[in-house]
Amino acid sequence: MTRFERRRDSKERMRRASDSIPLPSHPYRSSAIFYAVLSAILLGVTYATGGGMPRALLFAGGFFVIATGFTWMRFRNKLAEQEREDSR
Repeated sequence: MTRFERRRDSKERMRRASDSIPLPSHPYRSSAIFYAVLSAILLGVTYATGGGMPRALLFAGGFFVIATGFTWMRFRNKLAEQEREDSR
């Protein structure tokens, strides 16, 4: 088995494993709360260590928007895929 085939097989196994994880009851709200807490932790650590708060606010806000948007996109795709499979 070539390196390419092993890599493809491992990606396929990971994809199947992630498909078996059920969605939370409120996926959009839960992910927004989770990333808001992580952003707040980033701000808290920055404040506690005396770092630059304007820069930390920029990074925390950017992290929240990008991470939440990516997660919501993944949830939307997973829900659409489940809907297609259910309609078959």
